[in-house]
Amino acid sequence: MSAKDRAKAKVQQTRGRLKEGTGRTTGDRKMQTEGRIERVKGELHEAMEKVRHGAKHGAKHGGRKKH
Repeated sequence: MSAKDRAKAKVQQTRGRLKEGTGRTTGDRKMQTEGRIERVKGELHEAMEKVRHGAKHGAKHGGRKKH
């Protein structure tokens, strides 16, 4: 995962957490749900990049990491 992609995923997660918390505090369920969706999208993006990175580097080493 490139540093740029990692940063984008973390920003999306943080923005979602803030929105979710604000919605929870103000009682705005729509904002809370939107924040949760944004946070989860960021988490999925990060997970997808980790899988992509692992598949790319795992193929180079026969599926095993060097120790």
